[in-house]
Amino acid sequence: MKIYTFLIMLLISVFSFNCYSQFQPKSNTIDKKIQLKFINLLEFPIDSNAIPRTMNVSSGNIKKVASKDWTSGFFSGNLWQIYQLTGDDRFKVKAALWNSFIEKEKFNGKTHDMGFKVYCSFGKGLQVEKNEKYQAIIIKSAQTLITRFNSKIGAIRSWDHNKESWDFPVIIDNMLNLELLFEASKLSGDTKFKDIAIQHANTTLKNHFRVDNSCFHVVDYDTITGAVKKRGTHQGFNDQSSWARGQSWAVYGFTMAYRYTKNKEYLKQAEATAKYYINNKNMPNDGIPYWDFNDTAIPNSPKDASSAAVMASALVELYTFTKNKDYLKYANKVIATLSTDKYLLNESVKGPFILDHSTGNWPKKDEIDQPIVYADYYFLEAIIRKQAL
Repeated sequence: MKIYTFLIMLLISVFSFNCYSQFQPKSNTIDKKIQLKFINLLEFPIDSNAIPRTMNVSSGNIKKVASKDWTSGFFSGNLWQIYQLTGDDRFKVKAALWNSFIEKEKFNGKTHDMGFKVYCSFGKGLQVEKNEKYQAIIIKSAQTLITRFNSKIGAIRSWDHNKESWDFPVIIDNMLNLELLFEASKLSGDTKFKDIAIQHANTTLKNHFRVDNSCFHVVDYDTITGAVKKRGTHQGFNDQSSWARGQSWAVYGFTMAYRYTKNKEYLKQAEATAKYYINNKNMPNDGIPYWDFNDTAIPNSPKDASSAAVMASALVELYTFTKNKDYLKYANKVIATLSTDKYLLNESVKGPFILDHSTGNWPKKDEIDQPIVYADYYFLEAIIRKQAL
């Protein structure tokens, strides 16, 4: 089996090498500067334990992760989406190979990030082609994910770490992992996945939002009573602040949940949080937010292109449900801004990324003002969704 895999990788590498000089983007609707960066993703060396996550632009050092990392599915997802945009089969071939390294995560019940890992990779593959193996992987991943569901609380547990700090933590990011469950119900005909996704969304809707419609990052629950123990943050500026990417996760998650359920309360919350975000007094003129709206160092704080990309993708979909042109106007603004030299990864930097200037985890001083793989993912998705209009 190892020899077989090696031969496939070798053939793909040779094929790709021979075609690099012939790279001809097929889409005329994407900025040429963006299209030229696609080749850097195609050229990135194939390694099952070295999936690109981020990089230090100054040193050129690329942070690589194994499949268990929550970001592992985004790189193949990017390749699938570039294939959708260009029609170039080489991206499709490479995407399928990178997908194969993630399949084992369908058994990993130690994380809530099954959606990010499996649906952003295999789910994107399914958008390209009907693939029964991919369908089976998604269903098995959903079966694994729901083992983390607590019926007393009505939510899926997010993290197992920091047990001295939390009893049963649920983070706003977890909303995006529900798409895997909704899709698993569609593919399998088993409603239990959708039922659990709805319960999780309802619990989040009830407990994660403030009066001003911003959201907390983490809500901790009592496993005995099911009641909220405390609300706070893990990646934001402080417990009462509005972490920018968290707000984007919220809008994206509830817009997606509305797509599957048509629950008007989900749509109402998505709109309310979107308006809070777009009209925030600390939103820069270019539409790319600072990493946290309440950082006291603004305007000298790092920005987060990933938050803007997630929100842009969410708002294009939200527009399709509401026909509110303000959402599309902001999304178009973000796509245009991120397509400029200010936010695109400098052409002299040969990393497997498209965008620069994202912020990963400010409290830990980790991945600050750097390219991050999920920023590219949602940027590409926003472009594809916009084209679909």
